[in-house]
Amino acid sequence: KYDYLEVIVIQKANNSGRVKRIKVQEQKSLVGKQITIKQLEQLEGSSDLLNYMNTANWEFVDRQSIVSEENDPVWMSYIFRKRK
Repeated sequence: KYDYLEVIVIQKANNSGRVKRIKVQEQKSLVGKQITIKQLEQLEGSSDLLNYMNTANWEFVDRQSIVSEENDPVWMSYIFRKRK
């Protein structure tokens, strides 16, 4: 019924949420879609990511973050879905 896509956003530690990098692994849900890994990884911020995915008709579902140590980067997993 839906294709799901995970996008990893790596934010700098203690820097008010400034995005360091956006990372996307090859996923089946990207096959035959308008969006590409290269386009996603060129985005500069989480708001750019959300706007881009919304424009491509991908619905934001969930976000989870992982923080290991105080000064380590914050890894955030954004999950999007699109009706097949």
